Amino acid sequence: MKRDLLTIRDLTADEIRRLIARAQVMKREWAEGSLQPILSRRVLGLIFSKPSTRTRVSFEAAMYRLGGDCVFLTEKDSQISRSEPLADTARVLSRYTDAIAVRTFAQSDVEELARFSSIPVINALTDQFHPCQVLSDLLTIQEKRGSLDGLHVAWVGDGNNVAHSWINAAARLGFTLSLACPPGYEPSSEVLEWAKEHGTGTIQLTRDPHKAVLEADVLYTDVWASMGQEDEAENRRKVFREYQINASLMNAAPASAMVLHCLPAHRGEEITADVLEGPRSAVFDQAENRLHFQMALLEWVITQKG
Repeated sequence: MKRDLLTIRDLTADEIRRLIARAQVMKREWAEGSLQPILSRRVLGLIFSKPSTRTRVSFEAAMYRLGGDCVFLTEKDSQISRSEPLADTARVLSRYTDAIAVRTFAQSDVEELARFSSIPVINALTDQFHPCQVLSDLLTIQEKRGSLDGLHVAWVGDGNNVAHSWINAAARLGFTLSLACPPGYEPSSEVLEWAKEHGTGTIQLTRDPHKAVLEADVLYTDVWASMGQEDEAENRRKVFREYQINASLMNAAPASAMVLHCLPAHRGEEITADVLEGPRSAVFDQAENRLHFQMALLEWVITQKG
Protein backbone atom coordinates (compact mmCIF):
# COMPACT_ATOMS: atom_id res chain seq x y z
CA MET A 1 0.00 0.00 0.00
CA LYS A 2 1.45 3.36 -1.02
CA ARG A 3 2.12 6.10 1.52
CA ASP A 4 0.94 9.63 0.78
CA LEU A 5 1.60 12.70 2.91
CA LEU A 6 -1.23 15.13 2.20
CA THR A 7 -1.52 16.47 5.76
CA ILE A 8 0.02 15.61 9.11
CA ARG A 9 -3.25 13.80 9.82
CA ASP A 10 -1.93 11.03 7.54
CA LEU A 11 0.72 10.17 10.15
CA THR A 12 0.44 8.61 13.58
CA ALA A 13 2.33 10.10 16.51
CA ASP A 14 4.71 7.14 16.40
CA GLU A 15 5.38 7.65 12.67
CA ILE A 16 6.15 11.34 13.24
CA ARG A 17 8.63 10.52 15.98
CA ARG A 18 10.26 7.79 13.88
CA LEU A 19 10.67 10.13 10.91
CA ILE A 20 12.28 12.78 13.13
CA ALA A 21 14.64 10.20 14.62
CA ARG A 22 15.53 8.91 11.15
CA ALA A 23 16.19 12.46 9.93
CA GLN A 24 18.62 12.95 12.82
CA VAL A 25 20.47 9.77 11.87
CA MET A 26 20.65 10.72 8.19
CA LYS A 27 21.85 14.23 9.05
CA ARG A 28 24.67 12.73 11.10
CA GLU A 29 25.52 10.16 8.43
CA TRP A 30 25.76 12.85 5.76
CA ALA A 31 28.14 14.87 7.96
CA GLU A 32 30.26 11.76 8.57
CA GLY A 33 30.27 10.74 4.91
CA SER A 34 28.52 7.44 5.59
CA LEU A 35 25.05 8.16 4.15
CA GLN A 36 24.14 5.42 1.65
CA PRO A 37 22.56 6.10 -1.80
CA ILE A 38 19.38 4.30 -0.80
CA LEU A 39 17.31 5.96 -3.55
CA SER A 40 19.68 5.12 -6.39
CA ARG A 41 17.82 4.92 -9.73
CA ARG A 42 14.71 6.47 -8.14
CA VAL A 43 13.10 9.64 -9.52
CA LEU A 44 11.02 12.28 -7.76
CA GLY A 45 8.60 14.33 -9.82
CA LEU A 46 8.15 17.93 -8.63
CA ILE A 47 5.03 19.78 -9.79
CA PHE A 48 5.13 23.41 -8.64
CA SER A 49 2.47 26.04 -9.29
CA LYS A 50 4.04 28.45 -6.80
CA PRO A 51 7.59 29.83 -6.65
CA SER A 52 9.92 28.28 -4.11
CA THR A 53 13.40 28.41 -2.64
CA ARG A 54 13.58 26.10 0.39
CA THR A 55 10.95 23.57 -0.70
CA ARG A 56 12.32 22.99 -4.19
CA VAL A 57 16.01 22.99 -3.28
CA SER A 58 15.56 20.82 -0.19
CA PHE A 59 13.63 18.17 -2.11
CA GLU A 60 16.09 18.18 -5.02
CA ALA A 61 19.14 18.11 -2.76
CA ALA A 62 17.58 15.35 -0.65
CA MET A 63 17.09 13.14 -3.71
CA TYR A 64 20.62 13.81 -4.99
CA ARG A 65 22.17 13.04 -1.58
CA LEU A 66 20.28 9.75 -1.52
CA GLY A 67 21.44 8.80 -5.01
CA GLY A 68 18.24 9.65 -6.87
CA ASP A 69 17.18 12.31 -9.33
CA CYS A 70 14.37 14.82 -9.88
CA VAL A 71 12.19 16.05 -12.71
CA PHE A 72 10.93 19.60 -12.07
CA LEU A 73 7.78 20.89 -13.76
CA THR A 74 5.84 24.08 -13.40
CA GLU A 75 2.26 24.01 -14.66
CA LYS A 76 3.29 25.96 -17.77
CA ASP A 77 5.95 23.31 -18.49
CA SER A 78 3.32 20.57 -18.59
CA GLN A 79 0.01 19.84 -20.24
CA ILE A 80 -1.74 20.87 -17.03
CA SER A 81 -1.54 24.40 -18.45
CA ARG A 82 -3.64 23.17 -21.39
CA SER A 83 -6.28 21.68 -19.11
CA GLU A 84 -5.09 18.08 -19.07
CA PRO A 85 -6.99 16.46 -16.18
CA LEU A 86 -4.97 15.94 -13.03
CA ALA A 87 -6.14 12.33 -13.06
CA ASP A 88 -4.37 11.78 -16.40
CA THR A 89 -1.20 13.54 -15.22
CA ALA A 90 -1.15 11.38 -12.10
CA ARG A 91 -1.50 8.13 -13.99
CA VAL A 92 1.21 9.03 -16.51
CA LEU A 93 3.72 10.28 -13.94
CA SER A 94 3.12 7.11 -11.95
CA ARG A 95 4.74 5.24 -14.84
CA TYR A 96 7.73 7.59 -15.06
CA THR A 97 8.61 8.45 -11.46
CA ASP A 98 8.68 6.89 -7.99
CA ALA A 99 6.98 9.72 -6.07
CA ILE A 100 5.47 13.15 -6.70
CA ALA A 101 5.80 16.28 -4.57
CA VAL A 102 3.25 18.99 -5.34
CA ARG A 103 3.34 22.69 -4.43
CA THR A 104 0.10 24.31 -5.49
CA PHE A 105 -2.92 26.35 -4.41
CA ALA A 106 -5.86 24.00 -3.83
CA GLN A 107 -5.66 21.11 -1.38
CA SER A 108 -8.19 19.33 -3.59
CA ASP A 109 -5.63 19.21 -6.43
CA VAL A 110 -3.14 17.32 -4.26
CA GLU A 111 -5.88 14.98 -3.13
CA GLU A 112 -6.96 14.29 -6.72
CA LEU A 113 -3.39 13.55 -7.79
CA ALA A 114 -3.04 11.15 -4.86
CA ARG A 115 -6.33 9.45 -5.67
CA PHE A 116 -5.32 8.64 -9.23
CA SER A 117 -1.61 8.04 -8.63
CA SER A 118 -0.18 4.59 -7.95
CA ILE A 119 2.95 6.17 -6.41
CA PRO A 120 3.29 8.27 -3.24
CA VAL A 121 2.19 11.91 -3.38
CA ILE A 122 3.64 14.51 -1.00
CA ASN A 123 2.00 17.84 -0.24
CA ALA A 124 4.88 20.30 -0.60
CA LEU A 125 2.47 23.19 0.18
CA THR A 126 -1.11 24.14 -0.50
CA ASP A 127 -3.18 27.10 0.62
CA GLN A 128 -4.62 24.92 3.39
CA PHE A 129 -1.65 22.90 4.71
CA HIS A 130 2.17 22.83 4.76
CA PRO A 131 2.99 19.50 6.46
CA CYS A 132 6.65 19.21 5.42
CA GLN A 133 7.44 22.58 6.94
CA VAL A 134 6.01 21.79 10.36
CA LEU A 135 7.41 18.25 10.49
CA SER A 136 10.90 19.57 9.80
CA ASP A 137 10.32 22.32 12.39
CA LEU A 138 9.65 19.59 14.93
CA LEU A 139 13.06 18.16 14.04
CA THR A 140 14.62 21.54 14.85
CA ILE A 141 12.77 21.77 18.16
CA GLN A 142 13.82 18.21 19.04
CA GLU A 143 17.46 19.14 18.37
CA LYS A 144 17.39 22.42 20.28
CA ARG A 145 15.18 21.40 23.17
CA GLY A 146 16.13 17.75 23.47
CA SER A 147 12.54 16.50 23.53
CA LEU A 148 9.04 17.23 22.27
CA ASP A 149 7.52 16.22 25.60
CA GLY A 150 5.67 19.03 27.35
CA LEU A 151 6.19 21.30 24.35
CA HIS A 152 4.38 24.65 24.15
CA VAL A 153 4.37 26.47 20.80
CA ALA A 154 3.02 30.01 20.40
CA TRP A 155 1.84 31.02 16.93
CA VAL A 156 1.59 34.78 16.32
CA GLY A 157 -0.13 36.09 13.20
CA ASP A 158 -2.33 34.74 10.43
CA GLY A 159 -4.23 31.47 10.86
CA ASN A 160 -2.82 30.21 7.57
CA ASN A 161 -1.64 26.92 6.07
CA VAL A 162 1.39 26.65 8.38
CA ALA A 163 -0.83 27.37 11.40
CA HIS A 164 -3.18 24.62 10.22
CA SER A 165 -0.32 22.13 10.10
CA TRP A 166 0.76 23.19 13.59
CA ILE A 167 -2.78 22.46 14.78
CA ASN A 168 -2.60 19.00 13.19
CA ALA A 169 0.80 18.38 14.80
CA ALA A 170 -0.39 19.47 18.25
CA ALA A 171 -3.40 17.19 17.94
CA ARG A 172 -1.27 14.22 16.90
CA LEU A 173 1.59 14.66 19.40
CA GLY A 174 -0.40 16.06 22.32
CA PHE A 175 1.50 19.29 22.96
CA THR A 176 0.17 22.77 23.73
CA LEU A 177 -0.37 25.27 20.91
CA SER A 178 -1.40 28.87 21.61
CA LEU A 179 -2.50 30.86 18.58
CA ALA A 180 -2.72 34.65 18.69
CA CYS A 181 -4.64 35.86 15.64
CA PRO A 182 -6.56 39.08 14.93
CA PRO A 183 -10.34 38.91 14.47
CA GLY A 184 -11.30 37.46 11.10
CA TYR A 185 -7.92 35.79 10.57
CA GLU A 186 -8.33 32.75 12.80
CA PRO A 187 -7.50 29.23 11.59
CA SER A 188 -10.14 27.23 9.73
CA SER A 189 -13.01 26.05 11.92
CA GLU A 190 -12.85 22.65 10.20
CA VAL A 191 -9.18 22.25 11.12
CA LEU A 192 -9.89 23.25 14.72
CA GLU A 193 -12.89 20.93 14.96
CA TRP A 194 -10.87 18.00 13.63
CA ALA A 195 -8.19 18.63 16.25
CA LYS A 196 -10.80 18.84 18.99
CA GLU A 197 -12.44 15.60 17.90
CA HIS A 198 -9.37 13.52 17.08
CA GLY A 199 -6.46 15.09 18.94
CA THR A 200 -4.88 14.94 22.36
CA GLY A 201 -3.17 18.35 22.40
CA THR A 202 -4.28 21.59 24.05
CA ILE A 203 -5.09 24.24 21.45
CA GLN A 204 -5.80 27.75 22.68
CA LEU A 205 -6.97 30.80 20.70
CA THR A 206 -6.37 34.35 21.90
CA ARG A 207 -6.27 37.90 20.54
CA ASP A 208 -3.33 38.81 22.78
CA PRO A 209 0.16 37.81 21.56
CA HIS A 210 1.68 38.56 24.98
CA LYS A 211 -0.70 36.08 26.58
CA ALA A 212 0.09 33.44 23.95
CA VAL A 213 3.84 33.52 24.59
CA LEU A 214 3.85 33.60 28.41
CA GLU A 215 4.80 29.94 28.83
CA ALA A 216 5.99 29.15 25.31
CA ASP A 217 9.09 27.18 24.37
CA VAL A 218 8.80 28.35 20.77
CA LEU A 219 7.58 31.63 19.24
CA TYR A 220 6.60 31.14 15.62
CA THR A 221 5.37 33.47 12.90
CA ASP A 222 4.93 33.73 9.15
CA VAL A 223 4.37 36.53 6.66
CA TRP A 224 1.17 38.51 7.03
CA ALA A 225 0.23 38.11 3.34
CA SER A 226 0.91 34.74 1.75
CA MET A 227 1.27 33.96 -1.95
CA GLY A 228 -1.99 34.81 -3.69
CA GLN A 229 -2.87 37.48 -1.12
CA GLU A 230 -0.71 40.26 -2.54
CA ASP A 231 -3.73 42.51 -3.13
CA GLU A 232 -4.52 42.29 0.60
CA ALA A 233 -1.01 43.17 1.75
CA GLU A 234 -1.60 46.83 2.61
CA ASN A 235 -4.75 46.14 4.62
CA ARG A 236 -3.10 43.21 6.37
CA ARG A 237 -0.22 45.42 7.51
CA LYS A 238 -2.75 47.52 9.40
CA VAL A 239 -4.65 44.54 10.83
CA PHE A 240 -1.53 42.66 11.96
CA ARG A 241 0.62 45.51 13.28
CA GLU A 242 0.10 44.36 16.89
CA TYR A 243 1.05 40.79 15.92
CA GLN A 244 4.77 41.23 15.46
CA ILE A 245 7.51 39.21 17.13
CA ASN A 246 9.74 41.95 18.53
CA ALA A 247 11.82 42.67 21.63
CA SER A 248 8.74 43.48 23.69
CA LEU A 249 7.10 40.15 22.85
CA MET A 250 10.34 38.27 23.48
CA ASN A 251 10.54 39.87 26.94
CA ALA A 252 7.10 38.45 27.72
CA ALA A 253 8.22 34.91 26.88
CA PRO A 254 10.44 32.63 29.00
CA ALA A 255 14.16 33.39 28.63
CA SER A 256 14.69 29.92 27.14
CA ALA A 257 12.14 30.40 24.33
CA MET A 258 13.41 30.14 20.75
CA VAL A 259 12.14 31.92 17.64
CA LEU A 260 11.20 30.15 14.41
CA HIS A 261 10.03 31.52 11.05
CA CYS A 262 9.41 29.41 7.95
CA LEU A 263 10.85 32.12 5.62
CA PRO A 264 10.87 34.21 3.55
CA ALA A 265 10.70 36.88 6.25
CA HIS A 266 9.59 40.50 5.91
CA ARG A 267 11.80 42.20 8.48
CA GLY A 268 9.94 45.01 10.19
CA GLU A 269 6.54 43.43 9.56
CA GLU A 270 5.80 40.07 11.22
CA ILE A 271 9.25 39.99 12.87
CA THR A 272 11.92 42.57 13.60
CA ALA A 273 15.44 42.20 12.25
CA ASP A 274 17.01 42.19 15.72
CA VAL A 275 14.91 39.20 16.76
CA LEU A 276 15.34 37.28 13.50
CA GLU A 277 19.11 37.75 13.63
CA GLY A 278 19.33 37.48 17.43
CA PRO A 279 20.73 34.75 19.69
CA ARG A 280 17.32 33.19 20.34
CA SER A 281 16.57 32.69 16.66
CA ALA A 282 16.97 29.20 15.16
CA VAL A 283 15.58 30.26 11.79
CA PHE A 284 18.49 29.21 9.61
CA ASP A 285 19.01 25.89 11.40
CA GLN A 286 15.28 25.44 10.84
CA ALA A 287 15.67 26.12 7.11
CA GLU A 288 18.54 23.62 6.86
CA ASN A 289 16.47 20.93 8.51
CA ARG A 290 13.97 21.02 5.66
CA LEU A 291 16.65 19.08 3.73
CA HIS A 292 17.34 16.51 6.41
CA PHE A 293 13.70 15.80 7.16
CA GLN A 294 12.90 15.50 3.45
CA MET A 295 15.57 12.80 3.14
CA ALA A 296 13.83 10.75 5.83
CA LEU A 297 10.42 11.40 4.31
CA LEU A 298 11.49 10.38 0.80
CA GLU A 299 13.06 7.18 2.09
CA TRP A 300 9.85 6.43 4.02
CA VAL A 301 7.40 6.96 1.14
CA ILE A 302 9.50 5.45 -1.64
CA THR A 303 11.07 2.42 -0.01
CA GLN A 304 8.23 1.74 2.46
CA LYS A 305 10.80 1.32 5.25
CA GLY A 306 10.40 2.65 8.78
